[in-house]
Amino acid sequence: MKIDKNTVVSLSYELKNIDGTVLDSSTDPVNYLLGGYDNIFPKVEQALMGKNKGDLVSVDLQPEDAFGDYDEALLQIEPASVFPADALKVGVQFEGEDSAGDIILYTVTDIADGKVVLDGNHPAAGERLIYSGKIMGVRAASKEELTIEHALRYRH
Repeated sequence: MKIDKNTVVSLSYELKNIDGTVLDSSTDPVNYLLGGYDNIFPKVEQALMGKNKGDLVSVDLQPEDAFGDYDEALLQIEPASVFPADALKVGVQFEGEDSAGDIILYTVTDIADGKVVLDGNHPAAGERLIYSGKIMGVRAASKEELTIEHALRYRH
């Protein structure tokens, strides 16, 4: 079966930056419902269309194709006193809201002089990335998957 809209694709993959550092990978297959449901980068979805089980795919992702450009407006400096002292360290993440009320995951990037620097950008924002994967399986999506717009576990 060829990959097309409303198919569930099982992939093993690797996501690297242009320096070759692996940012994410999965040797155990991950399942995606394809067809414009925002379950995978759109450019990767386009590259998968028409492929079959066993095929390989490699996609060069510019920042706008992946996690977007780095946005300075997503940096915030807050007083350390508003955070739980026992949980405050570089690398810790907190949920917050942007001006539109959308939830953003902020990462603590610095703590100094009673202030905490929070970064709401994805760690790979602004980076060019390389996505490579192997198609481990393809099947038609179930009615339930189409309703919830997400793949359930892969059934062979």
